[in-house]
Amino acid sequence: MTTRQIHNVGIIGKYNDSSAGELLSTLNRFFVDRQINVLLDEGTAKNIPELDIETVDRESLGAQSDIIVVVGGDGTLLNAARTLANYSVPLVGINRGRLGFLTDISPDMLEVCLDDILQGKFKEEERFLLHASILRNGEHISESYAFNDVVMHKWDIARMIEIDTYIDGAFVHTIRADGLIVSTPTGSTAYALSGGGPILQSSLDAVVLVPICPHTMSNRPIVVDANSRIEVVVSSHSQAQVTCDGQINLGLVAGDRVVIQKHPNAVRLLHPATYDYFDILRAKLNWGGRMEDQH
Repeated sequence: MTTRQIHNVGIIGKYNDSSAGELLSTLNRFFVDRQINVLLDEGTAKNIPELDIETVDRESLGAQSDIIVVVGGDGTLLNAARTLANYSVPLVGINRGRLGFLTDISPDMLEVCLDDILQGKFKEEERFLLHASILRNGEHISESYAFNDVVMHKWDIARMIEIDTYIDGAFVHTIRADGLIVSTPTGSTAYALSGGGPILQSSLDAVVLVPICPHTMSNRPIVVDANSRIEVVVSSHSQAQVTCDGQINLGLVAGDRVVIQKHPNAVRLLHPATYDYFDILRAKLNWGGRMEDQH
């Protein structure tokens, strides 16, 4: 990808955030000065109406953009990845949040990093999404995508729920717990990590299942092939719901079957040429470096 190949750049800002106007204006000027057309997500435009940038809906943004710059935190990029799942457009993350595992370009390095990307100096990474659908009495009733995780969890009750898990049709276990996290490698540093799950390197084609506060301590996280068909059945005595990326909630009733599979389209992320996955982990998780580096 070079400057000559990039004609349209989409911009998505943080949901309901009106404080990023100056940064978005800087982004617009940066691309206009390089004779690149800028398209602004209509949801972002509603928050910052003073921006004089062509506005399109999310579907048009995905269809028309050569790259999309996401300005916000990781939650903003999670939302963008889900809603653009059916488009193969690369995403670039500008971090205005706290953690920044996915949005890894700081605003003060914006122009340097974007110039490098326009000149083809970047690292491209492909990560996968999950597709979750709910079957009720054999009928499909709702669905959503998840970039981090699909979580089945208790709702509006103090007691645990009971769920049965199947992988590729084979029964795995019945657990009584606060819930079950089904996480991608991307999500392995999020809720799944808090639940005691392992960190999966982002390039792995694997999914981790992490019980949430299981009643039986022998219920441990399981890593399975990402191409597995994972089915979770809610017990007849449970009140539960499905949450995707902590942002989309789908209601469950007793007997519902949640089917989770890998989405066929990958999410393409563009990182600065200096991007180092393990350096990000060290920085964000406060891991120590070598002893000689600490003196």
